[in-house]
Amino acid sequence: MTLTLDTLNTLNGGRSGTAVAAAGGQGTADTFLKLLVTQMQNQDPLNPMDNAQVTSQIAQINTVTGIESLNTTVAGLGAQFTQLQALQGVSLVGRDVTLEGNALQVANGQGAGAFTLAGTADAVKVEVLNGAGRVVDTLQLGALGSGQHAFRWDAGKNADGAYTFRVGASAGAAAVAATPLVVDRVLAVSLSGGKLMLDTLRSGAVEYAAVRSVN
Repeated sequence: MTLTLDTLNTLNGGRSGTAVAAAGGQGTADTFLKLLVTQMQNQDPLNPMDNAQVTSQIAQINTVTGIESLNTTVAGLGAQFTQLQALQGVSLVGRDVTLEGNALQVANGQGAGAFTLAGTADAVKVEVLNGAGRVVDTLQLGALGSGQHAFRWDAGKNADGAYTFRVGASAGAAAVAATPLVVDRVLAVSLSGGKLMLDTLRSGAVEYAAVRSVN
């Protein structure tokens, strides 16, 4: 009987090679060596195993144990990276960050927002909507290039409160994709499911990866 990973799988309850590796590299190696010795003791003396067979089988077990060691190392690095992110995230507490969103907070008659354009646009407009979803003002921004842009809105007679905005952009007859951005304040940071989360003032809990920029 040639000793292969399939043989090990069968003797380990039919588990896959991945399951064998997960069971522990040292235990798998011990089982392999015992089987290899038994196989050599009971081999046909007229047709013994050659060096190539032995080398091939040892290479297989080395591969399994090597993968197990690599998985352990990568898992450790991942945990360290998450902890490092958490430490970096603490420095964001109290800072303003730019996130994807269309909220436009107005205070003292002034509002500010931002957006990104996927390409160059001949005409860009920003519509400001009140809490009822009605357009209360339209800003004509003209031609703009691709990338991130900011705008300010003079609310005038509009009372302070929560507003939203939407961006329309076009290049000739074709529409240009626009992504609204919101500036929010980070109140706290936490780890959830291995991800760094930011607790923000208006947007709630958001992933650290969602941050476009730190203001």
